[in-house]
Amino acid sequence: MLAATALSVVFMRDLFTIVMLFGIYSLLSAGFFVDMDAVDVALTEAAVGAGVTTMLMLGTLALTSRKEKAHRKPASMLPLAVVTITGLVLIYGTLDMPYLGDPEAPVHQHVAPRYIEQSYDEIGLPNIVTSVLASYRGFDTLGEVVVIFTAGLGVLTLLGLSGDSPHRARPAAMAHHLVLRVITRALIPLILIYALYIQFHGDYGPGGGFQAGVIFGAAIILYTLIFGLTKAERVIAPLFLRYMMGAGVLIFAGTGVLALLLGGNFLDYDYLAHDPLHGQHYGILAVEFGVGVTVTAVIISIFFNFTGRGDQPKEEER
Repeated sequence: MLAATALSVVFMRDLFTIVMLFGIYSLLSAGFFVDMDAVDVALTEAAVGAGVTTMLMLGTLALTSRKEKAHRKPASMLPLAVVTITGLVLIYGTLDMPYLGDPEAPVHQHVAPRYIEQSYDEIGLPNIVTSVLASYRGFDTLGEVVVIFTAGLGVLTLLGLSGDSPHRARPAAMAHHLVLRVITRALIPLILIYALYIQFHGDYGPGGGFQAGVIFGAAIILYTLIFGLTKAERVIAPLFLRYMMGAGVLIFAGTGVLALLLGGNFLDYDYLAHDPLHGQHYGILAVEFGVGVTVTAVIISIFFNFTGRGDQPKEEER
């Protein structure tokens, strides 16, 4: 099904259909990850790939056009040749890879056994994924949060940070649908509660700041779609979102600095409490909260900026 969806994207010319197919591809990938017991990754793929990314791509279409621009010159075979050769080289490279699930694979003989055998004693969390991302690989995760912050700032800079578009006060397109309003009001509290559960239960089950931030952002996006941008900005102001973007990074990095001040290394949570296990727990909660804050703010800010420009005049073909 993944291959069929990918091939359909190649032959489609309707960009709206392509965006929908990409959403289907992400949802299928999420199901594949669940089947492989990678539920943390599946949550992220479903929320980001099938959910928020689809909405952002639709927002992009609102600024451009639904139809792909017609090619007036004969198609060149050079791009196809480059892609074909690259694909063959990549396939050839997979011949040296171990078989799926091979217990003798290098990944199963290096640090993975140590994480499985010792992470609970060292970190005290049942969810090994959270232990790896927030503690063992804390530097990498901090870098990922900085990348998200930088990417969000870059997109907002390209779209314009001021947000003084004359189209921002337009009425919501779906606000007059009674059924949609009632369903949305019933769903949003449940989505927010689920996001909080994912945020603060990631120590013990699938979840964490990345997944919770996307789900929280999806709730605000749903509210914006039904009730309009004007009301959504009264709920959470764009300026406050920009502060949130930086605050999440500062919370993450500040937790590491606090560990330094208490006599440990940067992001060494052992020194945050009277014993190492409690310190690890407090530190992971803090950095995961910082991740959730930044991810939420970046997603909502980008969507607000796309939505505020959706009614600007555009050419039929661009």
